[in-house]
Amino acid sequence: MMNRESIVKALREKGIKLTPQRLAIIEVLIERNDDHPGAGVIYREARKKIRRISLSTVYATLGEFSRRGIIKTLQFDQMENRYEGNLAEHVNLICKGCGKIIDYEAPISLDPAKVAKKTGFQMLDSRLEYYGYCRDCAGRPKGKRDKILL
Repeated sequence: MMNRESIVKALREKGIKLTPQRLAIIEVLIERNDDHPGAGVIYREARKKIRRISLSTVYATLGEFSRRGIIKTLQFDQMENRYEGNLAEHVNLICKGCGKIIDYEAPISLDPAKVAKKTGFQMLDSRLEYYGYCRDCAGRPKGKRDKILL
């Protein structure tokens, strides 16, 4: 579970300076974690907390947090990258209608050590995604579903 204390602790352990801008970004990530927000949303929400923040600072901070393993970047071909703090193994359910991303705890996990032993492949990270329609979009008429993102 993503909380302010655990993120601040992880930043300090990794030698990352805690600036007001970074703290504002952390707060937005925590508040909007269920949304898997993009940089634009994070920027708009962070500006409400601290006026002296730029979009480039948000992108740089998110990139740094992702490289350091504090958050995950979800990269997509046809929609804005999204960010999440749930580092536990799970499936991302991605709605093709509204772009919502829902975390679903995976009942089965692959053991990276077994994969490496069998294939010689060293797994650094994993991501499992299912694409379809959320409960809200599934109820819409078929022609009105694919208006957004994917």
